[in-house]
Amino acid sequence: MRLSARSAGAKRKQKTKTPMPTARIVVVEDDSAIRRGVVDVLRASGYEVMEAADGAKGLEEAVRVGVDLLLLDLLLPRRDGLDVLADVRKIRPTLPVIILTARGTEEDRVRGLKMGADDYVVKPFSPRELVARVKALLRRANPLSEPESGGGAFEKGRLRMDFGTYQVFVDAKKRELALREFELLKFFVQHPMRVYTREQLLDMVWGRDTFVEPRTVDVHVRRLRQHIERDDANPELILTVRSVGYRFNPEALG
Repeated sequence: MRLSARSAGAKRKQKTKTPMPTARIVVVEDDSAIRRGVVDVLRASGYEVMEAADGAKGLEEAVRVGVDLLLLDLLLPRRDGLDVLADVRKIRPTLPVIILTARGTEEDRVRGLKMGADDYVVKPFSPRELVARVKALLRRANPLSEPESGGGAFEKGRLRMDFGTYQVFVDAKKRELALREFELLKFFVQHPMRVYTREQLLDMVWGRDTFVEPRTVDVHVRRLRQHIERDDANPELILTVRSVGYRFNPEALG
């Protein structure tokens, strides 16, 4: 849908509502047919889309001001997708990133998640699945899109979180968490001591309209521990309950 600022209604000085800004998405994919299909689907869903066929150009587009989400293939010319992801996380640590990956490359998917990707889509994927993933991630990335997430804070011992600005401080030092890592930590601090299975965490943090596997939770918990634990090899805050899942122990914050 396109809205014109110079509408006939404006000439008649009628009051109109200000439209919400369109999310800007960068698609980095070297296969021209797949890239064109993804771009067309996203534009048909109302998004503004920029595209790149190689890693170098993709990084240049991804770090531009105003970009809201990155769709990133892993096997790219000029610069590998994982290298691009590493640089994106240095420059824009909270930019939502979805990896586009082929079947049979589980290790690459896991590496991508460890490096800060928020989600992944396995090729071949349906347009409906892709748009659902994009919508879910953008909804979490924009606190204004969900009124209940637009404020509040958590502070105990050496950990402080600001839910409105998505900032996290450990021992008074700011930690740059990826969006999904922040949402998972937020859920943990809001539900202390209770044990949650991986499937429950996927449902409550990732959402019902996502399609990731339970192992994704393990990857994000591992990254969270690196950010907030004194010794991530011997965690005291996010505890593993063997054969069940995880629980958050706020008493270890001091």
